[in-house]
Amino acid sequence: MTGSRNAAVAAASERDARAPSAHRVCLAVVAGAHGVRGAVRLKSFAQDPLAIARYGPLEDESGATRFTVRVVGAGKGVLIARLSGVADRDRAEALRGARLYLPRAALPPPAEDEYYHADLIGLAAVLGDGLRIGEVRAVHDFGAGDMLEIARSKGPPLLVPFTRAVVPEIDLGAGHLVIDPPAGLLDAPPRRREEAPA
Repeated sequence: MTGSRNAAVAAASERDARAPSAHRVCLAVVAGAHGVRGAVRLKSFAQDPLAIARYGPLEDESGATRFTVRVVGAGKGVLIARLSGVADRDRAEALRGARLYLPRAALPPPAEDEYYHADLIGLAAVLGDGLRIGEVRAVHDFGAGDMLEIARSKGPPLLVPFTRAVVPEIDLGAGHLVIDPPAGLLDAPPRRREEAPA
Protein backbone atom coordinates (compact mmCIF):
# COMPACT_ATOMS: atom_id res chain seq x y z
CA MET A 1 0.00 0.00 0.00
CA THR A 2 2.99 2.29 0.48
CA GLY A 3 6.06 2.42 -1.67
CA SER A 4 9.48 3.82 -0.96
CA ARG A 5 12.12 4.98 -3.39
CA ASN A 6 14.71 3.50 -1.03
CA ALA A 7 13.25 0.05 -0.42
CA ALA A 8 10.30 -2.16 -1.20
CA VAL A 9 8.12 -1.81 1.85
CA ALA A 10 4.65 -2.74 0.66
CA ALA A 11 2.54 -5.45 -0.79
CA ALA A 12 2.03 -5.18 -4.51
CA SER A 13 -0.67 -2.81 -5.66
CA GLU A 14 -2.94 -4.12 -8.37
CA ARG A 15 -4.37 -2.09 -11.21
CA ASP A 16 -7.94 -2.95 -10.22
CA ALA A 17 -7.26 -2.04 -6.60
CA ARG A 18 -7.47 1.69 -7.26
CA ALA A 19 -10.00 3.59 -5.24
CA PRO A 20 -12.63 5.39 -7.32
CA SER A 21 -12.02 8.51 -5.26
CA ALA A 22 -8.93 10.22 -3.89
CA HIS A 23 -10.66 10.19 -0.50
CA ARG A 24 -10.61 6.39 -0.19
CA VAL A 25 -7.98 3.70 -0.50
CA CYS A 26 -8.69 0.12 -1.51
CA LEU A 27 -7.31 -1.96 1.34
CA ALA A 28 -8.51 -5.43 0.32
CA VAL A 29 -10.46 -7.50 -2.17
CA VAL A 30 -12.58 -10.55 -1.36
CA ALA A 31 -11.12 -13.56 -3.18
CA GLY A 32 -14.01 -15.89 -2.32
CA ALA A 33 -15.65 -17.88 0.44
CA HIS A 34 -13.79 -20.08 2.91
CA GLY A 35 -15.73 -22.90 4.52
CA VAL A 36 -19.47 -22.92 5.18
CA ARG A 37 -19.85 -20.45 8.05
CA GLY A 38 -19.33 -17.18 6.21
CA ALA A 39 -15.56 -16.72 6.38
CA VAL A 40 -13.92 -15.13 3.34
CA ARG A 41 -10.54 -15.30 1.67
CA LEU A 42 -9.26 -11.75 1.69
CA LYS A 43 -6.35 -10.35 -0.31
CA SER A 44 -4.93 -7.52 1.78
CA PHE A 45 -3.07 -4.58 0.23
CA ALA A 46 -1.89 -3.26 3.60
CA GLN A 47 1.85 -3.00 4.14
CA ASP A 48 1.37 -5.47 6.99
CA PRO A 49 -1.46 -7.67 5.67
CA LEU A 50 -2.38 -8.89 9.16
CA ALA A 51 -2.91 -5.32 10.37
CA ILE A 52 -5.95 -4.82 8.16
CA ALA A 53 -8.41 -5.22 11.04
CA ARG A 54 -6.73 -2.45 13.03
CA TYR A 55 -7.71 0.31 10.60
CA GLY A 56 -11.40 0.13 11.50
CA PRO A 57 -14.45 -0.78 9.41
CA LEU A 58 -14.02 -1.09 5.65
CA GLU A 59 -16.72 -0.16 3.18
CA ASP A 60 -17.80 -1.59 -0.15
CA GLU A 61 -17.34 0.26 -3.42
CA SER A 62 -20.68 2.04 -3.12
CA GLY A 63 -19.90 3.16 0.43
CA ALA A 64 -23.32 1.89 1.51
CA THR A 65 -22.16 -1.21 3.41
CA ARG A 66 -19.48 -1.26 6.10
CA PHE A 67 -17.73 -4.37 7.39
CA THR A 68 -15.77 -4.90 10.57
CA VAL A 69 -12.93 -7.29 9.76
CA ARG A 70 -11.68 -10.04 12.08
CA VAL A 71 -8.71 -12.05 10.81
CA VAL A 72 -9.02 -15.71 11.83
CA GLY A 73 -6.23 -17.28 9.82
CA ALA A 74 -4.05 -17.13 6.74
CA GLY A 75 -3.74 -19.11 3.54
CA LYS A 76 -1.47 -18.96 0.53
CA GLY A 77 -1.38 -15.26 -0.36
CA VAL A 78 -4.67 -14.50 1.43
CA LEU A 79 -6.08 -13.93 4.88
CA ILE A 80 -9.01 -15.89 6.23
CA ALA A 81 -11.36 -13.34 7.75
CA ARG A 82 -14.82 -12.82 9.12
CA LEU A 83 -16.78 -9.78 7.96
CA SER A 84 -19.59 -8.43 10.11
CA GLY A 85 -23.01 -9.34 8.73
CA VAL A 86 -21.67 -12.28 6.70
CA ALA A 87 -22.84 -15.50 8.38
CA ASP A 88 -23.03 -18.14 5.65
CA ARG A 89 -21.20 -19.37 2.58
CA ASP A 90 -23.75 -17.98 0.12
CA ARG A 91 -23.31 -14.43 1.43
CA ALA A 92 -19.53 -14.85 1.52
CA GLU A 93 -19.46 -16.16 -2.05
CA ALA A 94 -21.69 -13.28 -3.21
CA LEU A 95 -18.90 -10.91 -2.10
CA ARG A 96 -16.30 -12.51 -4.39
CA GLY A 97 -14.42 -9.72 -6.16
CA ALA A 98 -15.75 -7.00 -3.83
CA ARG A 99 -13.22 -4.28 -3.11
CA LEU A 100 -13.10 -2.96 0.44
CA TYR A 101 -12.12 0.63 1.09
CA LEU A 102 -10.91 2.79 3.94
CA PRO A 103 -11.18 6.59 4.11
CA ARG A 104 -7.80 8.03 3.14
CA ALA A 105 -7.84 10.19 6.30
CA ALA A 106 -7.88 7.05 8.48
CA LEU A 107 -4.42 6.05 7.30
CA PRO A 108 -1.33 7.35 9.08
CA PRO A 109 0.82 9.75 7.09
CA PRO A 110 3.56 7.91 5.19
CA ALA A 111 7.12 8.26 6.39
CA GLU A 112 9.51 10.58 4.59
CA ASP A 113 10.18 9.39 1.03
CA GLU A 114 7.33 6.86 1.23
CA TYR A 115 4.10 7.11 -0.73
CA TYR A 116 0.79 5.32 -0.70
CA HIS A 117 0.29 3.45 -3.95
CA ALA A 118 -3.12 5.12 -4.27
CA ASP A 119 -1.39 8.53 -4.25
CA LEU A 120 0.99 7.52 -7.06
CA ILE A 121 -1.59 5.89 -9.33
CA GLY A 122 -2.95 8.44 -11.77
CA LEU A 123 0.06 10.78 -11.62
CA ALA A 124 1.38 12.01 -14.96
CA ALA A 125 4.86 10.69 -15.75
CA VAL A 126 7.00 13.39 -17.36
CA LEU A 127 10.62 13.76 -18.38
CA GLY A 128 12.87 16.44 -16.92
CA ASP A 129 11.96 18.83 -19.75
CA GLY A 130 8.25 18.42 -19.01
CA LEU A 131 7.46 16.06 -21.92
CA ARG A 132 4.62 13.79 -20.83
CA ILE A 133 5.30 10.11 -21.48
CA GLY A 134 2.25 8.58 -19.78
CA GLU A 135 0.43 7.99 -16.52
CA VAL A 136 1.13 5.76 -13.54
CA ARG A 137 -1.33 2.89 -13.82
CA ALA A 138 -0.08 0.55 -11.08
CA VAL A 139 2.71 -0.12 -8.58
CA HIS A 140 4.15 -3.65 -8.54
CA ASP A 141 6.68 -5.44 -6.37
CA PHE A 142 8.09 -8.48 -8.14
CA GLY A 143 10.57 -9.12 -5.34
CA ALA A 144 13.40 -6.74 -6.26
CA GLY A 145 11.73 -3.45 -5.28
CA ASP A 146 8.76 -1.41 -6.38
CA MET A 147 8.16 -0.81 -10.09
CA LEU A 148 5.86 1.82 -11.58
CA GLU A 149 3.73 0.72 -14.51
CA ILE A 150 3.41 3.68 -16.88
CA ALA A 151 0.55 3.54 -19.41
CA ARG A 152 1.37 5.32 -22.68
CA SER A 153 -0.96 6.54 -25.40
CA LYS A 154 1.08 4.57 -27.94
CA GLY A 155 3.04 1.43 -27.35
CA PRO A 156 3.11 -1.04 -24.49
CA PRO A 157 3.26 0.12 -20.88
CA LEU A 158 6.65 0.82 -19.34
CA LEU A 159 7.93 -0.68 -16.10
CA VAL A 160 10.09 1.87 -14.32
CA PRO A 161 12.13 1.15 -11.17
CA PHE A 162 10.78 3.26 -8.32
CA THR A 163 14.16 4.53 -7.15
CA ARG A 164 15.45 8.01 -6.42
CA ALA A 165 17.80 7.78 -9.43
CA VAL A 166 15.01 6.97 -11.91
CA VAL A 167 12.20 8.96 -10.21
CA PRO A 168 14.02 11.99 -8.79
CA GLU A 169 10.95 14.16 -8.23
CA ILE A 170 7.38 13.52 -7.07
CA ASP A 171 4.92 16.41 -6.84
CA LEU A 172 1.58 15.13 -5.57
CA GLY A 173 0.13 18.64 -5.54
CA ALA A 174 0.96 19.20 -9.21
CA GLY A 175 -0.14 15.67 -10.09
CA HIS A 176 3.07 14.44 -11.69
CA LEU A 177 6.36 12.70 -11.15
CA VAL A 178 9.57 13.17 -13.10
CA ILE A 179 11.32 10.21 -14.65
CA ASP A 180 15.01 10.11 -15.59
CA PRO A 181 14.90 6.89 -17.63
CA PRO A 182 17.92 4.63 -17.94
CA ALA A 183 19.36 4.39 -21.46
CA GLY A 184 17.16 2.34 -23.74
CA LEU A 185 14.04 2.37 -21.55
CA LEU A 186 12.04 4.58 -23.90
CA ASP A 187 13.43 3.07 -27.11
CA ALA A 188 11.13 1.05 -29.33
CA PRO A 189 11.69 -2.69 -28.92
CA PRO A 190 13.90 -4.14 -31.68
CA ARG A 191 12.01 -5.64 -34.58
CA ARG A 192 12.30 -9.33 -35.20
CA ARG A 193 14.29 -10.33 -38.24
CA GLU A 194 11.19 -11.20 -40.27
CA GLU A 195 9.78 -7.70 -39.59
CA ALA A 196 12.87 -5.90 -40.86
CA PRO A 197 12.39 -4.05 -44.15
CA ALA A 198 13.83 -5.81 -47.22
